[in-house]
Amino acid sequence: MTDRVEATTHHPLAVARVAAGKTMDEFVAGIHDAAARRGLRSGTDEARVRKWQRGVRPSEESQLYIAEALGWPADIVRADDWPNWLPLTANGVVPLGPHSSVPALREALRTAMERRDFLTITGTAVSALAAAWAGGAHHALTQAQDGKAVSEDLVDFLESSTRHLSTLATQQRQHTPALLDAHLATVTDLIEHGRYTPATAQRLHTLAASLSQTVAWHRFDLGRHTHASQHWIAGLHNAHAAGDYDMGAGLLGDLAYQAAWRGDHPTAARILEHALTRAENPAARCLLHLRLARTLAARHDPTERRSVLRALTAAEQHLNAAGSERPAWCAWVSEADLAVDTGQTLLDLGDTGQAHQLITEGEQMLTPARDKTRGVFLTYRAASHLDQKEPEPAAAAATEALLLARRIGAPRCVQLVDDLLPRFQPYTRAQGVPELLHLAAA
Repeated sequence: MTDRVEATTHHPLAVARVAAGKTMDEFVAGIHDAAARRGLRSGTDEARVRKWQRGVRPSEESQLYIAEALGWPADIVRADDWPNWLPLTANGVVPLGPHSSVPALREALRTAMERRDFLTITGTAVSALAAAWAGGAHHALTQAQDGKAVSEDLVDFLESSTRHLSTLATQQRQHTPALLDAHLATVTDLIEHGRYTPATAQRLHTLAASLSQTVAWHRFDLGRHTHASQHWIAGLHNAHAAGDYDMGAGLLGDLAYQAAWRGDHPTAARILEHALTRAENPAARCLLHLRLARTLAARHDPTERRSVLRALTAAEQHLNAAGSERPAWCAWVSEADLAVDTGQTLLDLGDTGQAHQLITEGEQMLTPARDKTRGVFLTYRAASHLDQKEPEPAAAAATEALLLARRIGAPRCVQLVDDLLPRFQPYTRAQGVPELLHLAAA
C-alpha cells in the first residue's frame, strides 16, 4: 500500500524512486549502503524521505547517497538545484500520460546539463513511446489554478522571438542555442508554475513542442544524440498535450531520422509507421513517406522494393496535394526534397543513373536560405558520382559541401564528407581528390 501511495506523489524524488523500480525499504537500504561504502552511517529512514518529498532539502551528502541508491553516478548531483537534478526515468523516456509534458521537458533540460551522456535511449523504448502515442487518447487541457498569471503579451513575445530565432540563416543559427535553451526553460516554468486559461495552455504546449524540436536539431547537428532524443521526446509530449497530431507525427519522424542516421533502420521504420497513423497534412505525410522510403531502401532487402516504391509514390502524391496551409515544421518540403530523397533512395536500390540525375536536379532547385540542406545534398551527389566511378565530379561536389559546411557551421554535413573520404582513396591521382583530402585534413 505504501508504494501505491508513493507512486501517486508528484515530487521528483517519489517519481525517480518509482522509475528506478525501488520500494521505499529498498531505497532507504540503498542510502545506508552508499554511506557504508564511505565508511559512514546514515540515519535516513522512511520518515525522513517523506520530509524530503514535502520540501525539506537533503544535505549535499545525503543527495550523493540518494543518487547512488537510485542507481545513478554521484557526479550527476547538483546539490544547489535540488530536486531538479533527479532522473525521472530509468531509460530516458518519460511515459506518455495526461501530466507527462512538464516531466518530459524537465528530463530534456536536465540531460542538456552535460552530465548525462552515459544515458542511452534505446530504439525499443522510443518505439514503445511511438506506439503509445499512436494508440493513446488526447487529454483535454484544464486551467491551472495556482501561480502567477501568464499574460498573452508574454506568450506573444515568446512565440514571435522563437519564430525569428528558428528562421535565421544557418550561419546565424549557430549563435542561438543558448537563447533557444533559455526560451524553452522559460516556457517550461510557465507551464509548470503559471496560471492561465486553456487557450493559453494550448499555446504554451505548442510553443514548448516547437522549441524542443528546434533545440533537438541543434543537438543532433552537433552529434549529441541523447540530448537530441530527449528534446524530440519532450516535444512529442507537448504536441500530444496540445492535441496537435501532425506536430507529434513530425517529432516522431525526427526520431526516426535520427535512428536511420545511426543505422537502426528497423526502429526508424517502426516509428514512421506509427507516425503515419495520425498525420493528416499532405506536406507532413509527404515527408514521412520520404523518410520511410529512405529507411526501407537502406536495409537493402530486395523483398521490400515494392514497399519502397509505394512510399515514394505516396510522397509524390501528397506533395502534389499540399497547399499553402502547412505546419511550420514541414513548410519547407519541396520538389527539391522529393527529387533528392527519391534519388538517394534509388541509389540504395541500385538505380544509380536515375538517382544521380534526381540528386543533381534537386540540389539545383534549393534556395540560398537552405544552405545546410544544400551541403547535405552535395554530399549525396558526391556519393552518387562515386557509385558511378566518377571521382572528379565527386571530389568537386564533396569539396563544395565541405567549404559550405565550414562556412555556415554545419558539423553534421562535415561528418558526411568525412564519411566519404575513404571512398576517395583509390582515386588519389584523379583531379581534385588530393586537394579534397588536404582540405579535409586541415
